[in-house]
Amino acid sequence: MELIPRALTIAGSDSGGGAGIQADLKTFTAFKVFGMSAITSITAQNTLGVFEVFDLPPETVQRQIDVICEDIGVSAAKTGMLSNENIISAVAESIVKNKIENLVVDPVMRAKSGDPLLKPTAEKALIEKILPLALLITPNIPEAEALSGKRIKSIKDMREVAKYLMDYGPKNVLVKGGHLDEKFAIDILYNGSEFYEFGADKIETKNTHGTGCTYSSAITSMLAWGKDLITSVDVAKRYVTEAIRQSFGIGKGHGPLNHFVRVEGMP
Repeated sequence: MELIPRALTIAGSDSGGGAGIQADLKTFTAFKVFGMSAITSITAQNTLGVFEVFDLPPETVQRQIDVICEDIGVSAAKTGMLSNENIISAVAESIVKNKIENLVVDPVMRAKSGDPLLKPTAEKALIEKILPLALLITPNIPEAEALSGKRIKSIKDMREVAKYLMDYGPKNVLVKGGHLDEKFAIDILYNGSEFYEFGADKIETKNTHGTGCTYSSAITSMLAWGKDLITSVDVAKRYVTEAIRQSFGIGKGHGPLNHFVRVEGMP
């Protein structure tokens, strides 16, 4: 019997269910892959903000990854909230030890509410230890600006920053353009030699909590199925756009996406 694709998320828990581990596992299920998790941090969180963060011991984070890889195996993995330097070092060590190659890195720095999810001192560790291991990194514009130290005001700027971020060692860079003041949300994928654009209409809604987590998890799911990167990003972009379009008005703040949607190309 052929093994079902297996996807691992290494990220923080969102008690409100809209982002983090919870959004990742919902997305994995929507894409019919077997989802597994290594929790890095526990947050007290809802649609209004992040009220408390408790980081797990790095050894516990590492052990979660190792026992999953030893027994079940990983077709593709993603990282989300890594919080501090020690967790980043532990995760990097396990990725190398277990030879996880289909790795999508969502460089989570802040929650939708603006609350910090990555300690400032950990940024250097993320750049030096995690980004070089990635098949793909998926920064939004604020994250790309923070990682590069450059301002992004246009598609041209996104392309320049994508090239700059490639020097950190990832095989591919996807700069997400949703924060640009444009009618369309255009994302730029750079593989070191060519640029690809993925566009969609912007949807007027405040219910965008967990967008980055969902997008990166959808890409990871497609990679777990053995799809190429361009196809994976294309399907994931259309999925996350539809999930925003049909999002839920839950809570008093930024509501979550609708992970139950289907688009052409999904397994």
